[in-house]
Amino acid sequence: MNNQDLYERIKKKKSYLCVGLDIDIDKIPNFIRKMDDPIFSFAKSIIDATSKYCIAFKPNIAFYETYGADGWRALEKTIDYIKSEYPDIFTIADAKRCDIHNTSKRYAKAYFEHLNFDSITISPYMGEDSVEPFLKYKDKHTILLVLTSNSGAKDFQLNQCNDKKLFHQVIESSIKWQNSKQLMYVVGANHTDLISNIREIVPDNFLLIPGVGAQGGNLREISQVAMNDKCGIIVNSSRSIIYSSSGKDFDKAASISAEKIKDQMENFLKEKKII
Repeated sequence: MNNQDLYERIKKKKSYLCVGLDIDIDKIPNFIRKMDDPIFSFAKSIIDATSKYCIAFKPNIAFYETYGADGWRALEKTIDYIKSEYPDIFTIADAKRCDIHNTSKRYAKAYFEHLNFDSITISPYMGEDSVEPFLKYKDKHTILLVLTSNSGAKDFQLNQCNDKKLFHQVIESSIKWQNSKQLMYVVGANHTDLISNIREIVPDNFLLIPGVGAQGGNLREISQVAMNDKCGIIVNSSRSIIYSSSGKDFDKAASISAEKIKDQMENFLKEKKII
């Protein structure tokens, strides 16, 4: 799925919502926990309930890995289900991988070939040769963590290095890499003051924006400063959607929460004259 495909899906669905699948067994309804495969059962229900309102799903890989082999099997079933039932939805492996070149090749093969994700989040701080194996895959996207929403972002990402902040230097370096048009960038929703600076460097690349919802990011504000003329943003919401209810109506509650966000997004897309 390339950028134009993603843009067309945004226009069709009138949404740029990504639903994050951060599945914690301790937070899902009790009756789901008693099922043979509670992780997949919960994920499937959330996917079915929210698919009409979102353009992407983002399984958080740590929330699957923590359950060992059962969790990994649930991840495989989850991505297979999305690909078979909702093939027009963009998939993001929120894995935050990256290593030396030879190891990155294996990560890329695992997520792009075996699991068939459309994209993966990675840390860029080992440099070009560690990212290059991901960028070799045509129509797959590599999403660099450049300016995250956590408080620790200030420890390194916002450090001033010479005359620029570190995150700024990372983005400037990345656009020189081969196949850099396949790059996306993670930018936390709490960094609206820095988005215009980022857009000057990467006016056309998509930004994946977490931190809206439970983390307090303002959807209108981030949409106004981050959108380009082809939308150019994917806004993630996880906990505020998937844990809208802990009762038997959890899927209906998730659907309602996702629809509310989608309706706001539709208005912002109209204001921007994208739809």
